[in-house]
Amino acid sequence: MSSRAIALLFCCVSLAAWAAPPFGTDLGGHPVDQIAPAGAKAIVLFFAASDCPICNRYIPEMERLDREFAQDGVRFVWVYPNPEDTATVVRSHDLQFDIHADTVLDTDQRLTRMAHATVTPEVAIFVPAGTGLREVYKGRIDDRYLAIGQERPRAMRHDLEVAIRAALANRPVPGPRGPAVGCSIVPLDAP
Repeated sequence: MSSRAIALLFCCVSLAAWAAPPFGTDLGGHPVDQIAPAGAKAIVLFFAASDCPICNRYIPEMERLDREFAQDGVRFVWVYPNPEDTATVVRSHDLQFDIHADTVLDTDQRLTRMAHATVTPEVAIFVPAGTGLREVYKGRIDDRYLAIGQERPRAMRHDLEVAIRAALANRPVPGPRGPAVGCSIVPLDAP
C-alpha cells in the first residue's frame, strides 16, 4: 500500500473515530460529547499522567501555550489515559499543581488509540476537516528531554509551538524532530 493510500486511510479512520461520542468523561463523571467547540481552529490533546514526573515538569509549558493560543481558537484538553488516574486522583493532582484546564478521563483509551499516543507527556493536534477532525501532529512538546534521565536545562526546539503556529497559518505542519520521552501509557489489556 502506498504512503498516500495509508495517509488517506488514516485520515478517514480519524474522521470516523470522531463521529460517535462520548470521548471519555469529565471529572464529574459526565460523558464528554464534544472535544472541538464551534469556532475552534485547532485542538491540542495533552496526554498526561498524575504520577509521571516528566509530565508534571511540563505543566508550566502547557499552561503557557494554552494562554498564548487561547485567543487564536486553540483548545487544549488534558487527557488522562491511565486507569489509576481516577477523577479523585486527577482532582487532587490539579489542586496540587494549580491546573485549570479542560480534562478528559480517557477510561476506554479511545482518544489514546485515535492519536496513537504511547507516553505521557505526548501531544496530538487536530484541526477541523469537513464534519470531523484531522490529526496534523503527534509527538513531543519540545526537545528538553533526550531520554529518561537526560534533560537539557531548557528546550532548544519547541516542536509543539511550531506545529500550532503552522496549523493556524494553514501551512504544512512539521513533525517532531525526535521522540516523545516520558512514562508509558498503560494499555487497558495489560495484566
